[in-house]
Order: sequence, then structure tokens, then C-alpha cells
Amino acid sequence: MIAIVLAGGYAKRLWPLTLDKPKVLLTVAGKPIIDYTFEKILKINPPVRKIIVSTNLRFQPQFEEWLETRGYDDVELVPDSSRSESDKIGAIKALSNIASAINEEFLVLAGDNLFPDELNNFVQFFKEAQAPVVALYHARNIDEAKKSATVVLDDNGQIVEFIEKPENPKTTLVGACLYAFPARIGLSLKEYVARGLPQDEPGKFIEWLHKVEPVYGFMLNGHLLDVGTLESYKEAENSLKHGTPAGIDAELNEG
Repeated sequence: MIAIVLAGGYAKRLWPLTLDKPKVLLTVAGKPIIDYTFEKILKINPPVRKIIVSTNLRFQPQFEEWLETRGYDDVELVPDSSRSESDKIGAIKALSNIASAINEEFLVLAGDNLFPDELNNFVQFFKEAQAPVVALYHARNIDEAKKSATVVLDDNGQIVEFIEKPENPKTTLVGACLYAFPARIGLSLKEYVARGLPQDEPGKFIEWLHKVEPVYGFMLNGHLLDVGTLESYKEAENSLKHGTPAGIDAELNEG
């Protein structure tokens, strides 16, 4: 199994902090956000074979500098062709380009998500299902759900409705940008891109995929924080100063 970390965006909502720095290399409680993601991946047992970081040409040198200071093994940086917000190719197309070059199961993780749960149970669920799996959690309120992807499951845990950024959410159950895919989904990504469908938000691919084949949901323990705005960045900083990622969950759910 390979893990693919999505880190190729330009994080416009976090400007000016991210004008000249990738979002996932911003520090939270003294540590780059992406390191929290790597910690989760490296605790998976049995270990993933390789970690691929999907980035862009503009920020590639900064990722190379970051990687040189770490002792991570079997990590590959794969930049897309973009150098600015205006010419970005989109996370789904970048993911498709990577997935087309591998032929094994793969995890997909947003590099800017912080959550308290570990990934072993998520991976085990995927191994048993042998089908695409999306990690789920509960948004704190309807307004937060509007900014996420709402999910409805059937009695078997299969996703029967997945709506990216709904205007009128039916539920606060939402999908994280945390997926587990069989190798064959590389072909599905290629088909999706070829159809000219929206290629920037990864949830749009799940919105399409669950109508094509069974996709299952797995409930995470605790809340997930998507560090996408100045407010959420400050929230993450304040929370993690209390100690561990679990502190995020405790503080967020007080709100």
C-alpha cells in the first residue's frame, strides 16, 4: 500500500501567510502541519510501502528542504506543472497522474487535516471491504457542514448520498479528505479526468464515484479540523499548544 499526501494547493484563503509558503509547512505548536499527517501514516501496521507527497513546482524546493531535515524513509515528492494559483491543475488531476503510475492499494490524505484518531482501524476496515472507503466525522453545526461534504449511509455503511458543499445540508455527518482505494481506482480517476469533471476538490470525485460503484464510510473517533482559513489555523495553534492532537478534539467539541 502507498500513501499519497495532497499538498499542492496555494491556500488562497490563508494569504498572506501562504503567499510564499505551502500551507502544510506552516507550523502549528512548533511543528509543520504535514508532520502530524506523517505521524499518522507511520503508525499504520503493517507499514505503508511508500509515501508520495503531491506538490507543485513553485513550492517543490521548500518541500525538498523540509524533507532533508527529516529522517523519513521511502518518501517521494511529485510536483505537478503549476507555479501559481492561476495555472494550478487541481488536486484530482494531480492525484490521477500519480495513481496512473502505481498498481497497488493507496491511501489519500489531505496534508492539512488534523484529527485525533489513528489509522489502523480505518485501513483494516478497507482491507475487509475491498472497496473504496471514505473517513467520516460529525461537523459541529450546519454552517460547518455547508463547507464540507455531507454523507448519508445505508444500513450496511455504504454511501448513498455524498454532496460537496451543500446549500442545505440534511445532516452533519461529513466526509474527510481521507480515502482508501483499491488499485483499480486509478482507472476511475483517469476516467473522471477524461470526462472533464471538476478537478480541484477531491470530494467531487467521491461524489461521482459513489454513483458508479459501492463506496463505504468509516467513522473516525473525534472531530477533524481542516486548516483552511486564518481562523482555523489559529484554532489549531491554540488547541495543540495544550499538548497532543487529541487536544484538538477536546477543545473543538467544547465549542
